[in-house]
Amino acid sequence: MIRATDVKGQHHWKEAAADTVVLDFDDRHRRRMAMTGTRGLEFLLDLENAIALRGGDALVLEDGRLIEVVAAPEPLIEIRGTEPAHLARVAWHLGNRHLPTQIVGKGLRIRRDHVIEAMVKGLGARVIEIEAPFDPEGGAYAAVHAHEPAAHAHDHAHHDHGHHGHDHGKHDHAGHDHDDHVHDEHCGHDHDHDHHGHSHAHEHK
Repeated sequence: MIRATDVKGQHHWKEAAADTVVLDFDDRHRRRMAMTGTRGLEFLLDLENAIALRGGDALVLEDGRLIEVVAAPEPLIEIRGTEPAHLARVAWHLGNRHLPTQIVGKGLRIRRDHVIEAMVKGLGARVIEIEAPFDPEGGAYAAVHAHEPAAHAHDHAHHDHGHHGHDHGKHDHAGHDHDDHVHDEHCGHDHDHDHHGHSHAHEHK
């Protein structure tokens, strides 16, 4: 089986991809894993070190072909505050629990967790259920890709796949927010597949 032994970061490749893999947050934090692309290409991810992948990255096969990484939509909640200071207070409580958290234009995103949802509602925040790719913040101790300039490197800590592990990667998916209807932006490459959908938000009082 052909191996993928390197990664090109977002915006660092322009070639047409030979295939695409659609991976959730956990499967984007692997060092070695057998994968099958959406067009049927089978390969072995075999990296020297674990690298936290982002949507828009490209895996480099031994023969030079590229496999594009697409971040799969996942069940998330988006948390909205009444004002920036209120949202910052909610973010502090999430960080105090070491919860992987993604910062978007007007809110915070975490994986669905009814206990945490109850907590943030108790803090006066609004909770909206969405389906969207999950790309949480990296934190102060995150490592960077060795093969990229620091200014463009991925800001991820390479811990194995705990849902409530330590800090993970930083990536802004600001999207276009229209109250209860949230759209997510993805990487700027053209694709011939249907994995870039809209995230439809449903507010729960």
